[in-house]
Amino acid sequence: MGPNAVTSAGALGTATDIIDALSAFAHWVLANVWWLALPAGALLLGWEALQQRLAAKALAERSYVELVPSAGFDPGPEQIWRQGMQLIRAAGSGPWWVPRRARTVRLRLRADGTRPLTYRVEAPSTAQALLAQTPYGARVQAKPAAAIADKRRDHVVRAVLTLHGAPGARLRDVPLDPDPLQPLIDAVAGLDADLGELAEVCVDLSPASRWHLAVRRTQSMRAAREKARREAQKEARWLSQDSADSVPVALGRLLDPAEWRGARRGQMVMSPQPRRVERDIVLGKLAQDAGLVRVQILVRCASDAAGRAEQRLARISAAMDVYAGASRLSSQGWSLGPLRIGPDQWPWRRRFDEQWAHALMRPARGGWARLEELAGLLKPPTVTAHLPLLESDMPTYALGQDLVPQGWHRGPDGRERLLATHEDDTLFEVQSGKGGWGKTMRAQVQAVASAHNGRGLAFVDPHGDSFTDVARYLAHDEIMERIALFDLTVRDGEELLSCWNLLDMSGGQQPYEVVASVVDAISTALGWDDLSAPRALTILTKAVEALVAVNSRAVAAGAAERQATIFQIRPLLTDPTFRHLALGALDPDALRWWTGSFRDLPKDGLLTVLNPLERLGANPAIRAFLGCPVSGYDIRRAMDEGHVMWICPPGTGPTDRLLISLIVRDFLRAGLSRRDLPEGKRRPFRFYLDELISLDGGASTVIAQITEELRKFGCRLHGMTQLLQRLSATTRASLLQNASCLSTTAGSSEAIAQITSQWPGTTVTSQDAAELERWWHYASFTVAGKRIGPLRVRGPGLEEVFGDLAQPARTEALRRAAHENTDARPLSELTALAHAQEQQVRDFLAGLTPLTPDNQPKEQYV
Repeated sequence: MGPNAVTSAGALGTATDIIDALSAFAHWVLANVWWLALPAGALLLGWEALQQRLAAKALAERSYVELVPSAGFDPGPEQIWRQGMQLIRAAGSGPWWVPRRARTVRLRLRADGTRPLTYRVEAPSTAQALLAQTPYGARVQAKPAAAIADKRRDHVVRAVLTLHGAPGARLRDVPLDPDPLQPLIDAVAGLDADLGELAEVCVDLSPASRWHLAVRRTQSMRAAREKARREAQKEARWLSQDSADSVPVALGRLLDPAEWRGARRGQMVMSPQPRRVERDIVLGKLAQDAGLVRVQILVRCASDAAGRAEQRLARISAAMDVYAGASRLSSQGWSLGPLRIGPDQWPWRRRFDEQWAHALMRPARGGWARLEELAGLLKPPTVTAHLPLLESDMPTYALGQDLVPQGWHRGPDGRERLLATHEDDTLFEVQSGKGGWGKTMRAQVQAVASAHNGRGLAFVDPHGDSFTDVARYLAHDEIMERIALFDLTVRDGEELLSCWNLLDMSGGQQPYEVVASVVDAISTALGWDDLSAPRALTILTKAVEALVAVNSRAVAAGAAERQATIFQIRPLLTDPTFRHLALGALDPDALRWWTGSFRDLPKDGLLTVLNPLERLGANPAIRAFLGCPVSGYDIRRAMDEGHVMWICPPGTGPTDRLLISLIVRDFLRAGLSRRDLPEGKRRPFRFYLDELISLDGGASTVIAQITEELRKFGCRLHGMTQLLQRLSATTRASLLQNASCLSTTAGSSEAIAQITSQWPGTTVTSQDAAELERWWHYASFTVAGKRIGPLRVRGPGLEEVFGDLAQPARTEALRRAAHENTDARPLSELTALAHAQEQQVRDFLAGLTPLTPDNQPKEQYV
């Protein structure tokens, strides 16, 4: 036997020995399997118990942050990617001993009927510093929060949404505009907090395990290669001539003449090779490590009413269809007719509750996703999301709740409710838009509501018919005690009218305040300033100053009924006798101008001052209103006592605008005079003013001053105009800066743009507003210091809001009370009194400074 034979025999013996040893070991293992299984099982149970204890310890200490986006929040893909990577880093920030199942970060999207959709991030406590800042910058506030402690609900349903599809298949690439969260927002809209309704979606993310990922990739590649081999074998069978039982091949042979002649016999057929497997194509989203996470999505809905939680869960599941692509998110479980087998039933219920309570990561087979696929879930709602308006965001109007009605809004459940703002939140309001499209009606509704709230107000109605519209809703005893009507549209001599002496000093006013108010009002209405009409300003100031001094003497002497009015400016300037009498009431400093500068004025210089007063006096109603000595109109008293005033000027012409300017300027004076009251005693008072354009001359700053200075004195302004851009830049800027409510009806795009430009970061454009139907508005509001809107609202009507309060049979009683409260008298009586007032003043002055030949003035002007 040669050496090779000996070597072969030795190797064969060695192999036989190895096989025998392995066989013997296998028999021993089989004989002692139970003895081996017991310690192995104990070891596994001990390891699992340790893992559970470590996971429970890690998950017991969590950080909670609520992300609150601004109205203009509009993140880009790069910001969302960075946020996702930061979340992955936060999930893995725990100590080394934390089990992988506990290395999670949770995104909790929650709606409970009090807020549209809150967005919270929950992560290990060691990630608190990471959560304090976000890549979204200042447009998202990261507010520390506490763990949620919910009350028990009677009906709760659960669902686990898993990824269905090939391991490397991707979810649909959902664009960021509109917001991917919009379907979910719509699904949870309309929750009823009174029924205890609640909907929560928890998205749990965990860093990808390299070991799990390597196994998954190997499995995917092996499966792809096996599929390629099977397809190659199938193709080979089709091409093989020996496939006799192949029907297509047999038919081919019958139809091929060459086959009949045996021409193809003996030809060789090459077997197809398996197609090459491309790694990136097979693995898909699993090919790259960066941005790959494990994800599980848990959903829970609850309600105290039967059936509603199930309906809400179905809507949430449908909302997730927005992500359906090659892979999709669908509920885990099975349906057998009406029976649903899933997380709500034993034994899966316990597993779900554990995952829900502790954010344990136990995704179903697969569960791999890339951050780009989940971009819509990695951020709070953006500017492109339409959030529902809830009762907690803006209250519903109810009488007696100290609310101001704003407009009808249709919610996500299809119901309309009348939105309202709190009285103390509603400071200044600006309405713009077409005439006759609901601005005045909306203001009337607000005024009636404020009156029933016990608040004071003054409504200036240049059209003269609004008091008739609101009277039936104000005809209540409590309001009758405070109602005041100043209707200058009267024509008949027997109709009642009160009066207002601009120079009345019987109310204890400061003389310099009265002088400044009257001069500023007249000069503003006429466009006078120090450059265009310095002489007229000086003459008017000195004339008013002299007559105020006369009235101060008359009040001090107990002769208030002999006070001068603005219509005594004419005799003061043109009648030497009257002027001489009046100058006797002046102090030496004031007298010096009259005895010096006045004598040098040309005669035509006086006409600039006298002509506007002549136009005022030409209207009998205005002459009666402004020409009597003691005022029934007192805006300061109305503020302090909460009166409900309705002021109806005779028209909208130049003379009427002068009268309204006097009223508005007096409102500013009265408001500023409230500095003598402690802040707590300044009763809020609203001033409704239509046709702002007519009051805003080139030199006017009165409206700007009201919005800038009177808030602290309890005064509010509601202004209406058709064309906001026609207001002066100063007035317009002040109104827009301080407005707590902005609204517009339809109109030209150029005009509407003045309002819509104040809503940056919203989807409402001037074109949207221009297409509004009549009575509809786009409006933004301030509620508890937060801006709401812009919202599309329908303007409220008096009858639909206050129909139950209407008392048409008492409107005449209301009108009588309005006249009695202002000491109104017939127009004919006031007219006669106004015409006789000059003589009353003369008589008082004559008794004060009797004329003698020595002090008889010389003629200067006739």
